[in-house]
Amino acid sequence: MGYGLYLYGIFPAPGPKNLQLKGLDGQPVQNHLIGEFAFLYSEAKQERYLASRRNLLGHEKVLEEAMQQGYRMLLPLQFGLTVEDWESVNQQLTAPYGESLKILFNKLEGRREVGVKVFWENEAELQKMVEENEILKAKRDRLEGQRLGMDQVIEIGQEIERGLEGRKQEIIEVFQAELNPLAVEMVENDLLTEKMIYNAAYLIPWDLEQTFSERVEKLDRLFESRLLIRYNNFTAPYNFSQLN
Repeated sequence: MGYGLYLYGIFPAPGPKNLQLKGLDGQPVQNHLIGEFAFLYSEAKQERYLASRRNLLGHEKVLEEAMQQGYRMLLPLQFGLTVEDWESVNQQLTAPYGESLKILFNKLEGRREVGVKVFWENEAELQKMVEENEILKAKRDRLEGQRLGMDQVIEIGQEIERGLEGRKQEIIEVFQAELNPLAVEMVENDLLTEKMIYNAAYLIPWDLEQTFSERVEKLDRLFESRLLIRYNNFTAPYNFSQLN
């Protein structure tokens, strides 16, 4: 039993040819033209797709493999998008938003998205901050072993929070000073864990990726073991293909 069509992304026509990719549910990935747009799709075998790790990675893999085969001009669609038929795609997307899609293609031409996530160890950073701050260290030593009142607990907690936030901001500013000049656009995303202090996506020219990568490595050496940096140099440009 079929449940319509599962959509992965949009390319300028004529779009990818002979990709020979397997999509969700092991279905062959195909290309369908609507005017100036080529849709990458497969037959949907489920009414609704659970956002499981397997399904999410399957969706991403289709887009990334298409890009790796040279089809770089891509507007990725959000995971889980199914439609009944192509007429509904035309009515709901290409007809009303066709010009906006073309503007996005123009913005992405010759450019790629890369991502940088930065993590630190909260406890280690707190200890390091106290050791480096003579006033805070003296206050800690003075109060050690005493029964603290609520006001004292709140005051110390706020001072520590301000100190950590300041250290975090100093690190972020170093990353921004090094990486932002290479980007056409950048987006700061939500922090996903307590240890994550920076989560940014950059839109850069394709031929500047090596330079960008070298700067990330330079930052990694600068902060040595203090930070964990995760750099994704090849991903579909989700952060820069949003319809207004």
